[in-house]
Amino acid sequence: MEGKPFHRKDEVQQCMDINEFKEQLLFHLGNTEDLVMVSVHSHAGASQSLIVYIDSLVDQVKLEEIIEWSGEMKWLTNDRMMSSKIKFYGDMLSFHQLTQKLLDGEAFIISPEETGWKIKGIAITKELSRSIEEPKNEQVIRGPHYGMNESLSSNVYLLRQRLKSPHLVVRYYQIGRESNTKSALIYVENAANHMIVEEFIRRIESIDVDVAHSVGFLEEMLEDHCLSPFPQFLVTERPDRVTENLSEGRIAFLMDGSPTALIGPASFFSFYQSPDDYNGRFIIGTFYRLLRLTSFIVALLLPAIYIAIISFHFEVIPEALTLPAKKAIEDIPYPPLFEAFIMEITIELIREATVRLPFPVGQTIGVVGGLVIGDAVVSAGFVSNIMVIVVALTAISSFVVPSVEMNATVRILRFPFMILATLFGFYGVTVGLTILLIHLIRLESLGVPYLTPIAPFHKSGLRDSLFRLPSWLHSTRPAGTLTRNRVRQGFSKRWQHAKK
Repeated sequence: MEGKPFHRKDEVQQCMDINEFKEQLLFHLGNTEDLVMVSVHSHAGASQSLIVYIDSLVDQVKLEEIIEWSGEMKWLTNDRMMSSKIKFYGDMLSFHQLTQKLLDGEAFIISPEETGWKIKGIAITKELSRSIEEPKNEQVIRGPHYGMNESLSSNVYLLRQRLKSPHLVVRYYQIGRESNTKSALIYVENAANHMIVEEFIRRIESIDVDVAHSVGFLEEMLEDHCLSPFPQFLVTERPDRVTENLSEGRIAFLMDGSPTALIGPASFFSFYQSPDDYNGRFIIGTFYRLLRLTSFIVALLLPAIYIAIISFHFEVIPEALTLPAKKAIEDIPYPPLFEAFIMEITIELIREATVRLPFPVGQTIGVVGGLVIGDAVVSAGFVSNIMVIVVALTAISSFVVPSVEMNATVRILRFPFMILATLFGFYGVTVGLTILLIHLIRLESLGVPYLTPIAPFHKSGLRDSLFRLPSWLHSTRPAGTLTRNRVRQGFSKRWQHAKK
């Protein structure tokens, strides 16, 4: 194309012959070298067709079938080709549309005819995805032991398999000017609130980025208050958890290349629910749910309460423990805040190291590192043994949270509370709790209050928030989803009355 002016054309029909079509297509794809254009001739005559595809994106086995059968059109009835999606495009297909479909993994058979170009597209995308296995961050004792992977079609298939409802709606979107990442918005039409669905769609369509890396990258663009430390979307890799939330009237957002799903609207209590709560008896599920909620208070306030007692309120310690506590801290040259910061930062370093290292090595580093460092800092007189116990209990409590996002939030929030306790004692902790509570009351997820069903109060919502009552009592969907179809199930214990 050197030495002569070259004009970019948009419509395929504007090209006069095959050679001009090749030049235009190469120009639109930046002269990429993995674009393949193969000329084939019909067995019945001398007519020429062009097979166009991007070599790195298509299934080579199906591609050989196309090349073999394209001359006599037998590939239209061939069993292997019938498994592919064959599309016939109209006369006004643009080069922009053609290049986007090539980047989606389609192959095209383009034939010049007297009336114009005949264009047929065949979806033969190469499918590369890891096997379906249980998510390492959301393992359960009872229940299904499989999770989603990086293939959007596989994830939608898993949801369809678990929720075979004609009301399950899947809407696809392309996000990213350069990446054109395929994503899906999924909801149950007769359960989800249509105003929330429209708001979610409005937020998705307003995203303007060049590359969509992952679901987590877009989370901050979709949530109501991105400056809040609290997550406003539930993130999960478990299909059973997604379908359960869909049936309650929530919305799921998935993206190709990411094994996680965003679920909204989410409440504070939804982050402390686990699939194991519903796979066993309700008494056990309620006990462990209350234990997790208690762990939130312990992980958030235990270091601050210890600092406040040692610095300002030593009189609240029982008389029998006064001398041991005084003896443990009297030789420490630093204030309690500095002790707490040393141990908390050490715990965070050990945790980050165990995540980044290979699993067998990381597990060993976590156990050995914690024991060796804990014993060494106490022996050296940098930290009291009571502080080691407090930090250890705090770390264990923070790891009880089923949600990784809420886990990180709790670990970050404990530092401001420790500073307030150092400056003002219990008064500072009280002021911090008041500010935190006000923030949680004002926080929203897709326009739904974050602390529902506590604020605003919904009596029916207590069945599956603070407690996990028997499943046959869950007759209505949660009020926090603002569903327009509250009835979820009938009375399943009717057989007892019939027996009497």
